[in-house]
Amino acid sequence: MKKFVSITVLAILLNGCLNYEQKVLIYPDGSGNMEIHYWMNVPDSIASKSISNLGIFIPDSIRNEFSSPFVKILEIKTYSDTTDSTVHSIIKIEFSSIDSLNTIKAFAQSEFSLKDGASNQKIFTQFIPPVTTGFGIDGSKYFVRYIYEIRGDIITHNAVNQQGNTLTWQYNLNEIGRGKTISVTFKPYKLKETPKWIYYLAGLVLIVVIFYLFRKKKD
Repeated sequence: MKKFVSITVLAILLNGCLNYEQKVLIYPDGSGNMEIHYWMNVPDSIASKSISNLGIFIPDSIRNEFSSPFVKILEIKTYSDTTDSTVHSIIKIEFSSIDSLNTIKAFAQSEFSLKDGASNQKIFTQFIPPVTTGFGIDGSKYFVRYIYEIRGDIITHNAVNQQGNTLTWQYNLNEIGRGKTISVTFKPYKLKETPKWIYYLAGLVLIVVIFYLFRKKKD
């Protein structure tokens, strides 16, 4: 019984002391892939051994949490990094529809949604559930990060950073409060349509080549 209680307490503690990163690529048809990476610092060797035995760092347990008929698990990897005393888990999956991620146990509260909007636009949302911190844990020292690459023209979003078609949301655990919602409205590229920036790049390359040939001929 004592062993069960100690492991349960550790599991509760982990709810508030993990760093979490989620990278997602959404294709125009709503399919895509995802890579999840979460880790925590465990300076004490005894605690490290106990924590590495918890389900969130055991491949078979992770597979059970992410298994779904609508999702393909590509890779599950767990490891310890002795250089900074951290324990890590990495999960890579493919999905035929981002809505199908709601069938995964690990995403029971995430509420993935991709709906039609105006003028051939799509509206994507994901809920970030609240994280309970306690036992003296400073939530400002831990964060969640969501990185989405959208294959389409981005119309509006509530991300904290945008670089081209990549949007990033990042919050300290203290900032999540009762939960936050990721939101982006975009116009998907047509499945056989080449993004405009490729034409711009091709045009630039052509100009450089012509300039080089002209200069060489002049010399």
